[in-house]
Amino acid sequence: MSNKIRFLHQEHIITRQKRAEKNFLAAFAAEKPTFEAPMVILNPYLINPLCALVVFTTPKKVAPTLTVHGKRYAREDLTHTFATTTEHFLPVLGLYENCANKVTVSLPDGRFITLTITTDKLPADICRCLNIQATLDYLGDNLMFLSPAGKNLPTAYDYKGDIRWLLTENTMFDIKRMKNGNIVTGSSRFCHMPYNSTGLFEINMLGKVHKEFRMPGNYHHDHFEMEDGNLLALTQDFSRDTVEDMCVLLDRNTGGIIKTWDYRKALPSDVGGSGSQDAHDWFHNNAVWYDRKTHSLTLSGRHQDAIVNIDYETGNLNWIIGDPEGWPQELVDKYFFKPVGDLSTFDWQYEQHACVICPNGDVMCFDNGQYRAKVKEKYIENRHNFSRGVRYRIDTDKMEIEQVWQYGKERGQDFFSAYICNVEFYADGHYMIHSGGIGREDGYASKSLGAFLDMNDPRAELRSITVEEKNGVVLYQLETEGNFYRAEKLSLYHDGDNLVFGDGQLLGSLEVTEEFGTIPETEEVLELPPSFHNVLIEEDEDRFVFHGKFEKGTLAMLCLENEGESRHYFINTAAVLHLAMCSGAFLEKDDRDVKIHISKLGLSGEFKLKLIVNDTKYQTGVTIYCP
Repeated sequence: MSNKIRFLHQEHIITRQKRAEKNFLAAFAAEKPTFEAPMVILNPYLINPLCALVVFTTPKKVAPTLTVHGKRYAREDLTHTFATTTEHFLPVLGLYENCANKVTVSLPDGRFITLTITTDKLPADICRCLNIQATLDYLGDNLMFLSPAGKNLPTAYDYKGDIRWLLTENTMFDIKRMKNGNIVTGSSRFCHMPYNSTGLFEINMLGKVHKEFRMPGNYHHDHFEMEDGNLLALTQDFSRDTVEDMCVLLDRNTGGIIKTWDYRKALPSDVGGSGSQDAHDWFHNNAVWYDRKTHSLTLSGRHQDAIVNIDYETGNLNWIIGDPEGWPQELVDKYFFKPVGDLSTFDWQYEQHACVICPNGDVMCFDNGQYRAKVKEKYIENRHNFSRGVRYRIDTDKMEIEQVWQYGKERGQDFFSAYICNVEFYADGHYMIHSGGIGREDGYASKSLGAFLDMNDPRAELRSITVEEKNGVVLYQLETEGNFYRAEKLSLYHDGDNLVFGDGQLLGSLEVTEEFGTIPETEEVLELPPSFHNVLIEEDEDRFVFHGKFEKGTLAMLCLENEGESRHYFINTAAVLHLAMCSGAFLEKDDRDVKIHISKLGLSGEFKLKLIVNDTKYQTGVTIYCP
C-alpha cells in the first residue's frame, strides 16, 4: 500500500493485557518458582513501567511482607503485608525510574530475600516536579496523583517530588479510588472532540483494566461511586444540539444506564451565562457529588458560574450558588442565596470546578475566577485576577450564604488557573487546593487557556501547583511542569488484596454513529487520496478513528461500502472555536488536522473504506471488519 495511507489495527488494552496475564500465569504454572528463586515480572500489565510482580510458591500458607526500599533511608520504605496463601503474586508498587531498586520479601519465620528490580528512564517529555515543600512525617506513604489535562500522563509524586507511579496510557479527567481499592478514571480512547472518551476505566494500581464502562453519550470530566458501587458519570446526548448537560447512573456489573438526569429540564439554557458560554455548551458540567443526607446531586456548571443542587429522584432544582446577575428575578427569589456575614471578604465563584459537599452541608469548590463578572464591561484581565479554593456555609431555610474559608486570593495571578483544578476536604480546617491550569506568557497570567498556548514559544510556560493547608498553615506544596486536571492524594497499597486475575470486561456500549443523508455526486477513482491529506486510520474492536488533514471548508465524507449496503459519515472541516478545553489530549497542533470516530455498533460484515474529498471519491485500501 502507498505511504499516503497509514492503517493501524490496535487491540484494546483489555485484549493485550489478557494475553500478557495468560503468558505470565502459564510461566508460573510451568516453573512453580520458589521463595528462594522467585519470578519477577516488570510492568506486568504493559502500561505502568514503575511496577512489577514478584511471584513464588511456599509449601505452607504464609503471609509475606514486601518492602520497596527508599532511595535515601529506611523511613522512606514502602511496606505491605499480603494475604495468607501458598501461591504468591505480590504487586511491587512505587519503584523509582532509571534505578536498580532494592525490594525485600520476608516471611513470618524470619527468612527474607532482597531483589534488584531495574527500571528504565521515563519519557523525556514527562512533567517533572519543579519544587516541593513536604515532609515524610506529613505525607507518609501517600503520593500525590495528578491526572492529565493534555498530552501529559497520569503521574504520582512522593514527598521528595520523585515520580513513583505513571501510566503510559493517557487516561483522562479525575482519578478516584473505589471501595474495592481500584481506581476509576476516564478512558484514553477518543470519541468526540474536544475531549470526550468512550467511557470509564476501572483499573488497579498495577495498571490492569478490569472494566471499561462505555457510554452512548461518552464520558467527560467527573464520576462518583455510590454506596452500592454503581457509578454516577457525566455525559450528554449527541443527537441534540447541546453538550455536557446530562448525568447517568451506571450499573457497576453490567455497564447499563440505570437512571438519567437532564439539566435542561431543571434550568434555562439561555440565561446566567459566563464569559465562556455559548448556546451549544451552555452549562458545561465539570463535577458531580451525591449527598446522602439530602439525597441530592450537586453539579458545577462552569458556563453559568453556578453550583447547582437537584433532587436525586425527580431532578428538580433545589438551589443555586452563584452571582445572580443576569438571571430572571423569579429564579433569583426562589433558588439563589443572599450573602451574609463579613461581606468585605465575600466573593462569588466564577467558572468554578469540582464542587464538594462537606459533612456538615457546607459547599466547597475551586473558584477559577475566569472573567470574575457576569457582563463583559466588568471582566477582569487574568494578570489582575485570582483563583482560590472556597468554602461556603448555606442555610437552605433562610436562603443565606456565608463565606467561611478561602485560600488563593492572596497569591494573585501566580495561583491563577483559568480552567480545570479541584479542592479536597480532609477535615474541618484541613484542605487540599489544586491549581492545575496555570498558564503564563512573559511571566504574566496568559490571556488564553493553557491548552492553547504554543509550548514552542520560549515565553510560554505551563504549571500546576497543589497545596495542602491545615488551620491556615501550608503543610504541603507541589509545583510541577505542565497542566494537570485534578489532584488526589492516595496510597499505593490498599487494605485487602485487590489483585484479581481473569479477563477484563468491555461493558456498556457506544452510540450508533449518525450517518449523513445527503450524498454528493462524485467521480470515483482508483487512486488513493493526495498525500496532503495525511490519512491515518486506527481500528480496534468496537470502532475506528479516521485522521486527516483538510483545508477549512473542504467537503469531506467517509464511505463504508460492501455489496449490500453503503454508509456515509460527514467530516466537519469547518473552523471550530473551543471556549473550554478541560483536556487537550486530543488537540492537534495544526487546525487543519481533524479526526472522526465511527462506532461499529449497528454495522455487520466487511466494509471497504473510501474517502470523498470535494467531487472525488478515493480508495483507501482499508477494509473495516464489524462483528
